[in-house]
Amino acid sequence: MNKQRMASLLAAAVAAAALAAMAPRFADAGVLRLCAEILLAICMAQMWNLLAGYTGLLSLGHQIFVGIGAYVLFEGSQRLGVAPYWLLPAAGLAGGLAAALMAPALFRLREAYFSIGLWVFAEIAYLAVSKAPFLGSSAGRTLDLSAIDDPEKFQAISFWVACAIGACALAGVYALMRSRLGLALMTVRDNELAARSIGVDVWRVRLPAFVASGFGCALAGAAYYMGGMFVSPNAAFDINWVVMMMFATLIGGVGSIEGPVIGVLVWFALRELLATWLGLPGGWYLIGMGAVAMVVSLVAPRGIWGLAQRRWGWRGWSVTRRPPAAVE
Repeated sequence: MNKQRMASLLAAAVAAAALAAMAPRFADAGVLRLCAEILLAICMAQMWNLLAGYTGLLSLGHQIFVGIGAYVLFEGSQRLGVAPYWLLPAAGLAGGLAAALMAPALFRLREAYFSIGLWVFAEIAYLAVSKAPFLGSSAGRTLDLSAIDDPEKFQAISFWVACAIGACALAGVYALMRSRLGLALMTVRDNELAARSIGVDVWRVRLPAFVASGFGCALAGAAYYMGGMFVSPNAAFDINWVVMMMFATLIGGVGSIEGPVIGVLVWFALRELLATWLGLPGGWYLIGMGAVAMVVSLVAPRGIWGLAQRRWGWRGWSVTRRPPAAVE
């Protein structure tokens, strides 16, 4: 990355940070909540893309990390009597630990079997939480705000937390994929047998990506339900979380940094247009989403960002490697 581009990115980051710092003074609670949802959804989509787009592991069970993060934050806040946002790191660590514990079993599976295996773990977690009386069972539970002095300030903090999580997800995935581990991940994704033949330890390469993906989704899930101040098993372990991540990544462009961002923006734009402005019921809303997905898959099989790259030559946050020039 040249110095001019780095300076422009730094200037954009400073401007975005200043805008986020001033937003709670000018925007109402509804706008802040919508922006926070978009930023947290970007984080979740990036984590799903890290696994599917860069590691070659398609997940149908990432809702398990969303639910684990949310319930760790809610339970810890009530048990310890501290402000919920201090427990966000613990929620992320719980998601990463869950991924590490599931990895020995899941990494023995291949392709669709891995996807189904992770979905089965998510269903087990959902049933366990919904049957646990101390977690509120199927009725759910509200967030303990006894340690919060100013509710309005808490809403602003929730928004700032979402901004930080979204920005760190983008920067973290980019830094990871530009590292040697990222190169090894893409090697395994493209050809696992060839990667093994040149000495790449597939298990050890995939494990950090899986743990990081679980950490990020758990952190975003905890922040999402912290802002809503209520969680239930049906919502936290809902497979629609994975539907959103998959839709956003495939529509935007799998295997790229920009793709999930574009896909999330399209997802929320369609949601607001069809469900809020036009007032369409749930069935028509899903039909509209499916129609958009079909059109994009036919017109741009590599997603919207892939189409833009092919037509206008945009590079963006490219993590592709170029071979060194031949030495005469």
